[in-house]
Amino acid sequence: MRRTVPYTADEKTTLHAALDRHRDVALWKLDGLDDEQLRRPLLPSGSNLLGLVKHLGAVEYGWFCHTFGRETEPLPFDDDDPDADLRVDANETTADVLAFYGRARSAADAVIAELPLEHTGRAWFGDDVTLRWVLVHMLEETARHAGHLDILRELVDGATGDHPTTGG
Repeated sequence: MRRTVPYTADEKTTLHAALDRHRDVALWKLDGLDDEQLRRPLLPSGSNLLGLVKHLGAVEYGWFCHTFGRETEPLPFDDDDPDADLRVDANETTADVLAFYGRARSAADAVIAELPLEHTGRAWFGDDVTLRWVLVHMLEETARHAGHLDILRELVDGATGDHPTTGG
């Protein structure tokens, strides 16, 4: 199903719908691929499809939950390894990473539903930020990585596009 952003909704609904649209695209980029294809490093940096989804889950938890004082599960951040959240360990299955992203999305959605856009939290770097700012930031982050996922998917099997062409 292709998710659309409503044309006349209020600001919070619009931002959340746009974020959901890009979240869905990120997951769609993994459809139909096997574990080896999802984990295959495709660039000199080691970027791979599954690692980007793991990263998106970690930053959703970080920005929406840590910023606004909500609990999270342990996150794959490491002060000594800035790319730790982009790597999928051998003991992590594809199902584990997808479930992690699903839980992060659900936790973020709960924060979005609960708080007004003007609500302020404390970012990891010490500054105060509003939920509005976090929504915009995560929309940018997710859209940016959906583009990376599109390129990586094209390198795997030639598939491109920002949404399925069937089903609405």
